[in-house]
Amino acid sequence: MSRILMIILGSVIIGFAYNLFLIPHQILSSGLAGVAIMLGIITPFGTGIINFLLNLPLLILGVMKLGKKFIGYTILSVITLTVSLYIIPVRAISSEPILSSVFGGALTGLGIGLIFRASGSSGGFDIIAMLLTRKKDFPLGALISAMNGIVVVASGFVFSWDAALNTLVGIYVTGKVIDAIHTNHIKLTVTIVSSKGIELKDKLLKNLYRGVTLMDGQGAYSGEDKKVLMTVITRYQLTDVKQMISEIDPDAFVNVTETKEVMGSFHRG
Repeated sequence: MSRILMIILGSVIIGFAYNLFLIPHQILSSGLAGVAIMLGIITPFGTGIINFLLNLPLLILGVMKLGKKFIGYTILSVITLTVSLYIIPVRAISSEPILSSVFGGALTGLGIGLIFRASGSSGGFDIIAMLLTRKKDFPLGALISAMNGIVVVASGFVFSWDAALNTLVGIYVTGKVIDAIHTNHIKLTVTIVSSKGIELKDKLLKNLYRGVTLMDGQGAYSGEDKKVLMTVITRYQLTDVKQMISEIDPDAFVNVTETKEVMGSFHRG
C-alpha cells in the first residue's frame, strides 16, 4: 500500500510541476511527456490524454520485458498523471521562465524519483531507461537526460530557442534530482557477522534476489563460532536489508561500505 501511495503522490507532484511551472511558459519536460506537453499546447487535445496515448506502445513493451507488477505501477502513474493534468489548473506560479524551469524540473525529478523508489515508472523514456539499466550500470537520471536532445531541439523549432534553453535547464535539474533520490546505480557491500548466519542467508536469498557469500568465522574474544555473510546491494535496498537482519538477529554485527565497481555476476535490475 505504501508503494501505491508513493506512486500516486509522485504522479500528482509531476502534474503540479507541469501545470504550474512548465506548460504556462512553453517549457517542455523530459521524454514523451515533453512531446505530450508540446502537442497539448499546439493542438486542441489535452496534454494528459496525449501522454496516455503515447505511452501505450511502451506499456505493452514493458509488460513483455519488465513484468506485470512494474507495468501495473506504471499504468497507475500514467493514469494518475492524466487525471492530475485535468484537475490542476494551468496557472503560472512565477512570471520568470528560468525560475519556472528550475523549480518545475526539480518537482518533476522529485515525482519521478519517488515513483522509481516505489519500483514503478512514470512511463515514456523512463521505461526505455529502465531497460537499459538492466544491461549497463549507469545513473538512471543521466540516461534519461541523454535521450532528451530531440525534445530540446523540437522546443526550439516549435516555440523559441529561449524556450529550448529553459527546457534544457529543466531537464538537467530533473536528471540531477532523480539521481539524488533514485540511487539504484550506487552499490553497497554489506558484511554481516551473526550466530544465526544460516537463517539470515535463507532470509536474504528469499527476499533480496542477490547472491550471498557465506563464510565460517569465530569471535576473537568470545571464541564463539559465527557465520560471516557478504552481499552487494543497491542503496535503496539497504532499509529492507537492515529490517531483515533485525528480524532474524538484532545483535548481528553489520558493516556497510560503498562499492565503487562490481565485476562478475551481478543482477542490476
